[in-house]
Amino acid sequence: MRFKWQLSLLLLAGLSARTLAAPAPAAALHPGDKVAICGDSITEQKRYSVLMEDYLLACRPELKVRTLQFGWGGETAAGFLNKMPNNFVWFKPDVATTCYGMNDGGYSPMTDDKSAWYHKNLTGMVELMKQSGARFIVVGSAGAVDSDAFHKSTEAAAMYNETLGKMRDIARTVAAEEKVVFADVYSPMRDVMAKAKAKYGNSYNLAGGDGVHPDNNGHLVMAYAFLKALGCDGKIGAITMDLRSGRATATAGHKVTASGKGTVTLESRRYPFCFPAGDLTSTGTARGVLDFLPFNQDLNRLTLKVSGGKAARYNVTWGDQSKEFTGQQLAAGINLAAEFLDNPFVEPFEKVNAAVQEQQNL
Repeated sequence: MRFKWQLSLLLLAGLSARTLAAPAPAAALHPGDKVAICGDSITEQKRYSVLMEDYLLACRPELKVRTLQFGWGGETAAGFLNKMPNNFVWFKPDVATTCYGMNDGGYSPMTDDKSAWYHKNLTGMVELMKQSGARFIVVGSAGAVDSDAFHKSTEAAAMYNETLGKMRDIARTVAAEEKVVFADVYSPMRDVMAKAKAKYGNSYNLAGGDGVHPDNNGHLVMAYAFLKALGCDGKIGAITMDLRSGRATATAGHKVTASGKGTVTLESRRYPFCFPAGDLTSTGTARGVLDFLPFNQDLNRLTLKVSGGKAARYNVTWGDQSKEFTGQQLAAGINLAAEFLDNPFVEPFEKVNAAVQEQQNL
């Protein structure tokens, strides 16, 4: 998936350089891995699973991983444990993520029996995954129900979110007992939901019209939680430019094909993650939650650093979009993926997304 693109800088007005540093979690994914994404009807929606596969193909193409989606409507941990010998075990995934608990909670207050049953079956699931050869397992919690849409009652939503919070704690306990990774989907869903409703209004549902099944906004939060748990470090690429010499360099996945006079042209195999344009107040637009979710900061950093300039301000042009930055900002480094949501990668990224959606639907 090579893609050619260009950046230009125009003088507008010294530099004090500083370094951007990001933690690098231990790699969980190995080249050629088969990744199983397991869950209930929320997984079966094929949205967060598609976003995860988009990311692994476009943003981490060097891994050449294959993704398998195991979503079943109405599924529980016990139900999937019973199905595993006829599907999961047969495919022998190297990596697996789980997202159960929404149906296990019974849409009612928590009880000791529910707690014990969920713990027992989630543990059995993880153990069978290990026995079938899974090397890296992520036990994910369920998300949250929408505080306004669920049963159209804030009281019912508060009751069930309390249950889901306890289910989340059990999933964390099982992950610790089994020495596998835990992904907290519940907490970022609650946090983003509260902040988004404060900005867009209570009718902005993170968990869809029924209060349970997320729209594209909520699925981006879920994908974020799982990609982080899989150890994705967000280093899409780094481009450096020296305005004095006209030279530019780029990290792996990107090749500088021309540079000089404030312009650099590159050919890329690694894409930044892209978000289709749309009305930010629409739950179908994932961009609407980016202000409340550190997706670009944590998972999507295509940085540009510029040295050798003498001006106070510069205009950076990427595709048909331009934005102004100070010399100090450029010396420190800017995240192109976050600053330019509408960029030349959007169209080719959407082609990847369409192919992944077709594959998962099949």
